[in-house]
Amino acid sequence: MDALRARFNFPGMRILQFAFGGAVENRFLPHNYERNTIVYTGTHDNDTTRGWFAKASRKERALLRRYVGRHCDGRNVSRELMRLAWSSVADLAIAPLQDVLNLGTETRMNFPGQSSGWWRWRFAEHQLTGAALDRLGEMTEVYGRAAKRATPHS
Repeated sequence: MDALRARFNFPGMRILQFAFGGAVENRFLPHNYERNTIVYTGTHDNDTTRGWFAKASRKERALLRRYVGRHCDGRNVSRELMRLAWSSVADLAIAPLQDVLNLGTETRMNFPGQSSGWWRWRFAEHQLTGAALDRLGEMTEVYGRAAKRATPHS
């Protein structure tokens, strides 16, 4: 699969929620990324990052805390994973809105293989607070992820 992806220059995909269950060679840890990669904090098929952390094993939590180099109690774990994604060498970094807003399991979108009851969460406009948008904007600016504006050709 990697050979096919490389042959056609397709980007790789890394999911940060998968990064903390193993060794430092884990391909999902940011220090192992390559440029032609898209990194996600989590996807529509995963729990939100806060929900993931609440259910993570002690080993996963400990590795995350060691990796970010500071105490991480779960209240701001979404921001920690976003910071890891945004500061990585991956060409693109994506976080589900639930992670941008630091929401829990109650806003999970999907359980793969379950045919009903999902895809119902909707955000409310009041959730997009100035503080949440400022944090996202600051992180985007600090790590140079601001979209470059297209300039029209003369």
